[in-house]
Amino acid sequence: MRHGKKFNHLGRKTAHRKAMLSNMAASLIEHKRINTTLAKAKALRGVVEPLITKSKTDSTHSRRMAFKVLGNKYAVTELFREVAPKVADRPGGYTRIIRTGKRLGDNAEMCMIELVDFNEIYGTETTKKTTRRSRRGGKAGGAKAAVEAKKEEE
Repeated sequence: MRHGKKFNHLGRKTAHRKAMLSNMAASLIEHKRINTTLAKAKALRGVVEPLITKSKTDSTHSRRMAFKVLGNKYAVTELFREVAPKVADRPGGYTRIIRTGKRLGDNAEMCMIELVDFNEIYGTETTKKTTRRSRRGGKAGGAKAAVEAKKEEE
């Protein structure tokens, strides 16, 4: 029976699961994007997002709490120096999970988890001002206006 078991145990004992998620969190912070299974990515999201929220306040206490989870001083430095300033105005949702299909060996659902603000493709949300062109000519007139302009020149 699984009464009150609210998180995925990922087929591992507690120490193994915590160590794996800690290493994956450090890798995600350092590389900004990692490939893993969908279940691990969903579990990792629950570890990384609170860390990024804590990193918004750069204090000794928050650095120590981050090091307690990550266990990697380079990842902590990267988190507070590069990641935190970029997500300072974002209220949450720092990670994105993109499904990439099934793994060939065991048919496990694979995905890519990435930090949202570090993706160049999705991150640049510049909306271009586009004008609608009608087929009837309108203001510019299109090809019809060009022909009339040539006639006037002659």
